[in-house]
Amino acid sequence: MVVRDVAIVPARPEWSEEYEAVADKLSLLSGNSILGVFHIGSTSVPGLAAKDVIDVQVSVAAEELIDPALRALDGGGFTVRPDIRRDHAVPGEPEDDASWVKGFANERPGERRANIHVRVAGRANHRYALLFRDYLRGHPETAAAYEAFKLRAAALLVRDSDTYSDLKDPVCDLIYLPARRWATETGWREPQ
Repeated sequence: MVVRDVAIVPARPEWSEEYEAVADKLSLLSGNSILGVFHIGSTSVPGLAAKDVIDVQVSVAAEELIDPALRALDGGGFTVRPDIRRDHAVPGEPEDDASWVKGFANERPGERRANIHVRVAGRANHRYALLFRDYLRGHPETAAAYEAFKLRAAALLVRDSDTYSDLKDPVCDLIYLPARRWATETGWREPQ
C-alpha cells in the first residue's frame, strides 16, 4: 500500500485536459469490455479545490468484466490495486456487496496521478460517483462547503490519507442524500 500526504490545492483549469489525456489512454485499452469513461471526483467540478489526482470512472456492463478491464489497465501502464475491491455502502442504498464492488488502479510511478475506478454501469456505486459530481457542479454553495471541509480535514490529517478518506466518506454521503432527491425532482439520469 502506498501512503501519500493529503494536500488540497486550488482548482486548476488544466484538470479537464489532463482527464482527457488519461481518458484517451484508457480508450486505447478499452476493447469490448469498457462501456464508457467519465471524469469524476473533485477535479471534475470546476472551481473546486482538490487533491491533484484525476479520478476516472470506467464503466463495464457486468461484474465479470471488471477483472478483464483491470488486466487491460495493468498491461496498459496502470498499477492494479487488488486490495481495493469495494466502495462503502451508503445509507438508503442497497447494502449487498454486488452494489458496491469495483476494481481499482493507479498511475505508475512518474506518471500523471490518477485513480481509475472500474464499476458496473447502473449499480449503486456507479450512480453515486456521477450523481455526486453533477450535483456539486449544479450547487456551488454545497461545493464550497465541501471544499471548506476538505481543506480543514487535510490540514488535520496531512500525513494520514487513509483516515482522510474514511472521514470524507460520510460527508460525501451527506451531500449524496439531497442529491438523490434532486435527481428525482429534475429527472437526472446517469450519463451513458
